[in-house]
Order: sequence, then structure tokens, then C-alpha cells
Amino acid sequence: MGVPKRKLSQSRIGKRRSHWGLKVPSFVECPRCKTKILPHRVCPLCEHYKGVEYRMLRPEKEAKPKVKG
Repeated sequence: MGVPKRKLSQSRIGKRRSHWGLKVPSFVECPRCKTKILPHRVCPLCEHYKGVEYRMLRPEKEAKPKVKG
């Protein structure tokens, strides 16, 4: 197995990892309510996508019965 003869400098490692950075997400404007949303997603405020209304399923908080055990 190959073993490096010398330690790689931080600048050399940084050059190799230069493309690992985070990318800024692109936002589009919702045509109905004009808020910024991620593209190809249902708007969380007006719940519309491409002119169709989608009801988002939100879990309701229910009281769970306590089980003695």
C-alpha cells in the first residue's frame, strides 16, 4: 500500500477540497402570495403549486393514553 513520504500542506489539501463548499439555494417567487420558496415545491403559506391547491398534512397533537406497566 502506498504511503506518502511527506505530510501534505494545508494549502494543498485546501486546493483539493475547494469544490466541497456549500452552495446557496436558489429561491423563486410564489406566483400567488409572492413569498420566496424553493423551486418545484408546494408553497408552505398558500399551499399552491402550479395553480393547484394542495392541503399539506399536518399531524395533530393527540393526547396519548398512559399505559401502566
